[in-house]
Amino acid sequence: MREEYETVCRTYYNRIYLFLLKLCGSRELAEDLTQETFYQTILSLHRFSGESDMFTFIASIAKHVYCKHLRKAKRRKDVSLGELTESLPCGADCDPLFIVERAGEAAAVRRCVEKLPEKYRDVVQYRIYASMSFAQTAAALGISESSAKVIFYRAKKKLQEELKNEHTM
Repeated sequence: MREEYETVCRTYYNRIYLFLLKLCGSRELAEDLTQETFYQTILSLHRFSGESDMFTFIASIAKHVYCKHLRKAKRRKDVSLGELTESLPCGADCDPLFIVERAGEAAAVRRCVEKLPEKYRDVVQYRIYASMSFAQTAAALGISESSAKVIFYRAKKKLQEELKNEHTM
């Protein structure tokens, strides 16, 4: 059992970490949430039926861990300038104005995603943040693949509208 778990961790850790990093925008928080996700995975492995692939199963747990964190926090904390500098491809050499602009854009997108109806938000988070296929997304949400495609298309439209509204304010 321990070897199985270690194999699962090695195989999926980076993808789950990146998924959570895209959701929360903080390296430290993503690390904590990833650890909690794999802890919850250990506790839930007996429920894995094999109907979806293992990544889909773990990504669903990660999403629940993230949502639980949001409920507990009740308010999001702003990302510090240091965390932003770390996460940018050019590191600390970036222009501070560029860092602030990128942070603003990322925060605006996260706010708009959070405003989406739950089924839209779930599909967007799985498709974009976790890079899951439509089939994996559908399996995670218990819907058909065609429904996942339609919901994703509609969610993109709503996001575009929300982002336009946010920039005109």
